[in-house]
Amino acid sequence: MKVDRRRILETALEVLNEVGVDALSTRAIAERLGVRQPALYWHFKSKRDLLGAMNGEILARAHEARVPRPGETWQDFVRRNGRSFRAALLSYRDGARVHAGTEADPGDLTNVEVQAAFLVAAGFTPGQAMQLFIAVSRYVVGCVLEEQATPVDGSIEQGQLDEAAKAYPVLSEAIAYYRASGHAGLFERGLELMVKGAEAELATAMG
Repeated sequence: MKVDRRRILETALEVLNEVGVDALSTRAIAERLGVRQPALYWHFKSKRDLLGAMNGEILARAHEARVPRPGETWQDFVRRNGRSFRAALLSYRDGARVHAGTEADPGDLTNVEVQAAFLVAAGFTPGQAMQLFIAVSRYVVGCVLEEQATPVDGSIEQGQLDEAAKAYPVLSEAIAYYRASGHAGLFERGLELMVKGAEAELATAMG
């Protein structure tokens, strides 16, 4: 039975959602497809190659804010792009781990050029534009890694930390804020700090 690249990717993502990236294997994917493992290597040379393709598929399916909207400010685009990227990684189990270490898809360079040119038009140099996008991208991946690794119902360690922190009034208040904000709230606050920092750097360079 022959399988094409599209069917392999769809099956790989199904298996990923069921077992996670650690248990994901070409053997498990091949068994689900009803083929022998070597059949997969016609399309993907290695598991790393497969993970890269899976990452591309995840982003193609769920990362919607690839280019600026007409009339959008660079600040709003950076925010929207970061939120969209986060949502895409969260749309699949271990999405951040699948993404980590991958390179940009050459087929997506047109969008990357549009993004960079948009920031350059706002006053950034090409290098500064790349720095900002990399910083936001790595921030998003880090946030999602933590979020996807956090137990849904918390953990014994979290409870122990919160209890011990009661002896430290400033720290106790800070941790309470951290817990109350949740992953989404903390992400938004960090993203805003990055935008404000980029604003300040741009203002200094242009001033």
